[in-house]
Amino acid sequence: MKVRDLMLKRFKTLKPSDTYQKAVILLYKSKITGAPVVNENNELVGYVSEKDLFRILYPYYQSYYEHPENYTDGERREQKVQEIRLHPVEIFMTKAPLTVTPDMPVMNAGALMLANRVHQFPVVENNKVVGMISRELIYKSVLKKISKA
Repeated sequence: MKVRDLMLKRFKTLKPSDTYQKAVILLYKSKITGAPVVNENNELVGYVSEKDLFRILYPYYQSYYEHPENYTDGERREQKVQEIRLHPVEIFMTKAPLTVTPDMPVMNAGALMLANRVHQFPVVENNKVVGMISRELIYKSVLKKISKA
């Protein structure tokens, strides 16, 4: 079975100029864990996951090490969220996300997900995002095949 046989052909995307707040709302309301970031030609330029959204709320080690006083006050950190919510997605998105092609075997895509600790991949063909494939889709298809055996 190929990725094209399972991939979602309808999926949510973000633009590089969309804000952190818009990304949070999109993922939350759509009940998804991530979304491709595409330019005006539907070409993949990045990916935003829940992990990316969470990570931006916390300091990098060096920043924490140099100025711990900026990060030990939880209320102060919550106030920082008000600034972060307006940051554009392009600042914190994964800029070179892993992708798969529609013709890749689904078990290979699943192995890549496990090896890279990700839950889903954009499916790219001719530099355009044409779908999304997830662990859940692969897992369900395997269970479906087993139950028919």
